[in-house]
Amino acid sequence: MLNSEQFSQNPNLYIFLPLYYTLWEDFNLSKSDIEVMNRLVDSQSWLKDEESDLLKEYLNPNQKPSAQELKNWRNHIQFIKPQNLKNLTTLGLELVKTHQNGHDFKITESDKEAFEIAEKELGLIFNEAAYRFQDGHSTITSKQESKSSFDPKLMQEILDGSKMELIQKVKDTLSKPEFDYHQHENISDQREQVLEWCKILAKEGYGSWAFPRDYGGRGDMEGYFTIMETLSYHDLSLVIKFGVQFGLWGMSVYFLGTEKHHQKYLKDIGSLELPGCFAMTETNHGSNVRGLETTATYNHQDKTFTIHTPHEKARKEYIGNAALHGQKATVFAKLIIDGEDYGVNTFVVPLRNKEGELHPGVEIEDCGHKMGLNGVDNGLIAFNKVIIPKEDMLDKFASVDEDGNFKSTISSDNKRFFTMLGTLVGGRIGIPRSGLSAAKSGLTIAIRYANQRKQFGPEGGGEVPILNYRMHQRRLMPLLAKSYALHFALKYLTNRFLTKSEEEGQEIEALAAGMKAYGTWFTTTALQECREACGGKGYLSENRIDDLKNDTDVYTTFEGDNTVLMQLVAKSRLTEFKKEMGDMNVTTIFNYLTKQAKTTFSEKNPIIVRSTDEKHLLDFEFHLNAFKYRERAIVASAGQRIKRLVDEGMDSFDAVNVAQHHLVNVGQSYIERKVLEQFQLAVETTQNEACKNSLKQLCSLYALHTIEQNKGWYLEQGYLEGVKTKAIRKMVNQLCWETRQDAKGLTDAFGIPDNLLSAPIAFLD
Repeated sequence: MLNSEQFSQNPNLYIFLPLYYTLWEDFNLSKSDIEVMNRLVDSQSWLKDEESDLLKEYLNPNQKPSAQELKNWRNHIQFIKPQNLKNLTTLGLELVKTHQNGHDFKITESDKEAFEIAEKELGLIFNEAAYRFQDGHSTITSKQESKSSFDPKLMQEILDGSKMELIQKVKDTLSKPEFDYHQHENISDQREQVLEWCKILAKEGYGSWAFPRDYGGRGDMEGYFTIMETLSYHDLSLVIKFGVQFGLWGMSVYFLGTEKHHQKYLKDIGSLELPGCFAMTETNHGSNVRGLETTATYNHQDKTFTIHTPHEKARKEYIGNAALHGQKATVFAKLIIDGEDYGVNTFVVPLRNKEGELHPGVEIEDCGHKMGLNGVDNGLIAFNKVIIPKEDMLDKFASVDEDGNFKSTISSDNKRFFTMLGTLVGGRIGIPRSGLSAAKSGLTIAIRYANQRKQFGPEGGGEVPILNYRMHQRRLMPLLAKSYALHFALKYLTNRFLTKSEEEGQEIEALAAGMKAYGTWFTTTALQECREACGGKGYLSENRIDDLKNDTDVYTTFEGDNTVLMQLVAKSRLTEFKKEMGDMNVTTIFNYLTKQAKTTFSEKNPIIVRSTDEKHLLDFEFHLNAFKYRERAIVASAGQRIKRLVDEGMDSFDAVNVAQHHLVNVGQSYIERKVLEQFQLAVETTQNEACKNSLKQLCSLYALHTIEQNKGWYLEQGYLEGVKTKAIRKMVNQLCWETRQDAKGLTDAFGIPDNLLSAPIAFLD
């Protein structure tokens, strides 16, 4: 075997050492490898016969070098501290030069070329093989690091906007020792802890924040949404119980009741003296509220209502606050007067007294352990002929007069029903804002971890943060961009809801339904990706992603199943915000869509379809035009499809069912366009140049990544060609790479206090 004595006799043999070391260190020699090396040895005119025999002997697979021999060879090579050597041949020559003691090594160009040819034949191309012997070798990948191009505090001010002080106030409250996280041994302890937290928040005035000042509040609905959003950086069971008590129970009394109900209930609801529920969903009817079977029968004799559950499947199900703490509930029930059904109305119904004893005729069953949100006491409620006074009908939109007659200022049953539900659309704003906060927490944890966690690296260099890897960037950067997009879109939705006119009501309801679906689907997707991106650490409960995932999973279901909500959006789009959301008038729809579709063909400019110019790909106008084209084309094709099916004799109900997946795309494309518009507007109105540039980059990433996700559709439509979708994919990769630098700063701008993140992997440094 090759040893130091043989090298000392002929230092020229050192030229072979890097090659031999690399071959034996990396793999067992194959037959072809041996043939290549034999040819190399035979080609070297300067070798003596005994040296050639020695080198060939060393290629014998049955005489592998020992681990110690390999280590000694590596030490020999590294002793010369090689740097910037282009291949193993050059490295070998440096070794010869070091050990020659002044003797010049004469090697012909043909002999040297034979070494380089052998390296290529063995797959040891360029300088990669030589890097393993260098100290501190670095590459573009290893050099990339977090270095915000903007001030995260200024970005946080942009995100928080006018509610910055309130947001900080809530964060300060949550940072008190009373709100420290706990590992609960059982559900009972968790539920009591969440109730205590809610009492503290109520005492601070957060629960009644949206109520009028006369009833202990601030009259600030926007502030209430902000509080919900900020609380969502903490325990999500707290958020939902808070929302049930002060949002659903309190706001249903406020929006559906009148002055007498406000005076009777609101102060006690806001202070949590009167815990309550929102009892709409039934076992047999979740999304279909008009199909509810609980009845409220008017009794002329004593001017009361009898609330009754006709059978087990008509029980109110999954009702928050019901299992333990709720004392009263807003109950949705069909009003029956003299045997006549006057549709779904709302009533305040007692559940239990302050001592926790159930009201006569009320039966409650605990829903038990759930996938998440186990700090919320969900229950099933049945009413067995429970009598309530006439004044406990919430009568803003309908009432029963002193003579026992049904009265309403809204004569249309449809309009009255949807007007009533429309006042409760706030829940579809609060839930996606809460979900977005949870996603922001997950992204902050995952990005901080990836910025510090190191794995693998280039030959001769140190390990590299996993956030430097392109695929890891691909997993997290588009989600980060979308979180910013949704942030601005949900602020827009909130403002539209708070300032809406009566004529805008149905448009806002559809917008809220779509944003709720789009936003909570994002939350579910983002948190799953964050969990996987953190590997096994993401699976540990101490790092909180499990709670974030499990607690928000149901966000895609309550306040309306997302798939159903997207169809509601589609229905609104297809009927051009028609006044009644009843059965679809297909002829009217088609006439509208035909007019809209005339503009779609003018946008397929052959130059634009194939353009891969970077300036064009990053152009906001190109992004928005692509989104608008997709929205218009899908709406038009859906309308035409339904009309064709009806014209062929299909019932309109069946026609809509056949096109159901098409309708979901109608809703999706509409919401994507609205989100992009608001993101672009936020970029354009940002004053700080550094923040503006970073937001512009994020906005382009959101737009192009969305187009990339829908590239199959764009290719089918001929709106893009393959060469352009490839260029878009390349640009998305580049934007992910560039966004990585700002990623930590962008999550720092969320302003989530460390004690609320409370994930050890987010603080490895």
